[in-house]
Amino acid sequence: MNRPLLLFGMLLFASARLSPAQTVQQERPNILVIVPDDLGWSDVGYQGSEIRTPNIDRLARNGKILEQFYVMPTCTPTRVSLMTGKFPSRFGVLAPAYGEVIDLGAPTLPSLLQEAGYSTAIVGKWHMGSPPYTPLKYGFDQSYGYFDGQIDPYTHEYKTETQLTDRKSWHRNDRYLEEEGHVTDLLTAEAVRFIRERRENPFFLYLAHHVPHYPLEEPEEYLDLYADKPTMHPSRKLFAASVSHLDEGIGKILQALEETGQRENTLILFLSDNGGQKSWSSTEQYRGKYADKPHRVLGNNFPLRGWKGDLYEGGIRVPGIVNWPGRLPAGKISTPIHMSDWLPTLLEVSGTAPQAENTWDGASVWKYLAGLLEKPASPRSFYWKIKGASAVRQGDWKLIVRDNGQRELYQLKDDFREGRDLSGQHPEMVTLLMALLENYRKDDRN
Repeated sequence: MNRPLLLFGMLLFASARLSPAQTVQQERPNILVIVPDDLGWSDVGYQGSEIRTPNIDRLARNGKILEQFYVMPTCTPTRVSLMTGKFPSRFGVLAPAYGEVIDLGAPTLPSLLQEAGYSTAIVGKWHMGSPPYTPLKYGFDQSYGYFDGQIDPYTHEYKTETQLTDRKSWHRNDRYLEEEGHVTDLLTAEAVRFIRERRENPFFLYLAHHVPHYPLEEPEEYLDLYADKPTMHPSRKLFAASVSHLDEGIGKILQALEETGQRENTLILFLSDNGGQKSWSSTEQYRGKYADKPHRVLGNNFPLRGWKGDLYEGGIRVPGIVNWPGRLPAGKISTPIHMSDWLPTLLEVSGTAPQAENTWDGASVWKYLAGLLEKPASPRSFYWKIKGASAVRQGDWKLIVRDNGQRELYQLKDDFREGRDLSGQHPEMVTLLMALLENYRKDDRN
């Protein structure tokens, strides 16, 4: 037999035996993670919202919609979980935090990808440590945006305790920077610039947007999108305008990927960091700029119960999309997935060897994304710990435990709105889940 033909046939046979995950690993895709801030369950068009999000809807329509995607109920804990693959209580993080949040030297998603040859960048909100605990110390090659949990959209200053002081937060490569412009436009432009950079190796870009977190201030062109909705509350219009502004930026990013020939080799995650916030007002923060501009109506988590900060589904179950054209077919994934799952998943997708001994709480969910497995062989369990309360979910059962001893038990398959506390009817399930909770607590940092 002709030797070249024989060799070609052997290669075809070998490639046919590779699993989809193995094939993916060899191609080392770009990875783009987009995280809006405080985007609620019903704050995107594909979920039936009145907010116009055509580009996000396109990602959903052509991608995988995560029907049960879980995060922590506030921003720092969720972001720590994304970066480390662990529940944030492992670092003692139970709420928005400053100082040294993630241990210096701890493996992170960007540091592991960086070691594997990826170009890594963060654009936007950091909020996982204040100087000197800044992004470049944790595996990012480039950083741009703001260190703190929230900023004024135009001055880029952090909220202040008095009207007489300010606090810088805006930076490039961990050094403070003065710059003019709306935060959404600046972050979009920086993401586009990074995508258009010439490079030989794949990239990991973490785009952490400011909006729709308060305080909100939007150009008239985005407010005008909702001029035909006279019954919408003015601050809800402001919220909607900020999401449409963000959506337009995502369209520009997708265009940059297409024009540079990178779209089909870029895996995109779109993930909110926590449920929507109900309202906000302040007479002192931001030098009193918003004293007469209260944000009385912000996010919408309907039909889920609760808000940002809650352990009810409205605080921890959020919009999630995975999009990779030509590689992942469109559809929906009902298997529960947690933010901590993305570190091991993205390492698998990128072909990056995991640590010999890892202590991740998350697990790779690539087999669900690729359609290799519809649901896990045994029910998955998740754990949340915040100030004043904890929760666990195993299978369809969820237990919330307050520090005052109060317990609430819900069966999410039949009662995803958490309207019927079954702790009295099922004491055996409370006992089982309490044991699971105590087992999780053993690895927390006090």
